[in-house]
Amino acid sequence: MENPVSIPVEVSHLFKTLDEKLIALLESLSDQDWTKQTVAIKWKVKDVASHLLDGNLRTLSMQRDGYFGEKPVGVHDYQELVNWLNRLNSDWVKATHRISPSVLIELHKATGPDVSAYYATLDPWERAVFAVDWVGDHTSYNWMHLAREYSEKWHHQQQIREATGKPGIMTREFFYPAIATFMLALPHTFRLVEADLGTNIQVVVTGEVGGSWFLLRNDSQWQLTTEPIENPDSKVEIPPEISWKLFSKSLRAAEVMPNIRISGNQALGLQVLEMVSVMA
Repeated sequence: MENPVSIPVEVSHLFKTLDEKLIALLESLSDQDWTKQTVAIKWKVKDVASHLLDGNLRTLSMQRDGYFGEKPVGVHDYQELVNWLNRLNSDWVKATHRISPSVLIELHKATGPDVSAYYATLDPWERAVFAVDWVGDHTSYNWMHLAREYSEKWHHQQQIREATGKPGIMTREFFYPAIATFMLALPHTFRLVEADLGTNIQVVVTGEVGGSWFLLRNDSQWQLTTEPIENPDSKVEIPPEISWKLFSKSLRAAEVMPNIRISGNQALGLQVLEMVSVMA
């Protein structure tokens, strides 16, 4: 099959700069900042920084070097995979409690550039090492894998920035690719929702940093597009500062409903708010 010309979510050029921003952020933190609570209930700032380091090390070891030191055993479905990953994440964060912030920064400096360099070598239209499970894929192209990795790096860095009051990546340049990646999970979120042919839903992340996405019911499935569709059956408007936390499962719909506007079909709009665009 011939590949499309354009990459739906292009992020390969952003990794290096995003990583440099992370290093500058971590170097700016006070001793008190490292212990502040993030929106990730179980993790303080230092825990999130440790998790980001784990991501670098896993990428270099498993994806670049092809070394899988620990493989999932007895994992037969999506929830079991999530449970296994959560255990790996928890084990790592707990082990790195003994590592100082200065050492964490040094390790980020040592691994971040290598990760960005590795990502730059990937053909966006080749098969990825890992599928993006939360979009319902059994296999994925590299472009989608990179978009997923970017959204991980973006939202965890934003967790640190929000917890410590440090602005910097809630901008069109850095936020839009992350939220556009999260939206890739919309068709999978609606896979069990029956609707008439032509039913369409508009999801709006408000403000200059956001955008609009449309979900259209065709003959056999839901299709995601950014092409405008007039008179949507349901329209959901979400502030950007709420959207990334909602779709990364740091907040749930019941907590943010006063900040969200749903016009038209309420059931369809509420289903949008159930979307989870991370392995959680």
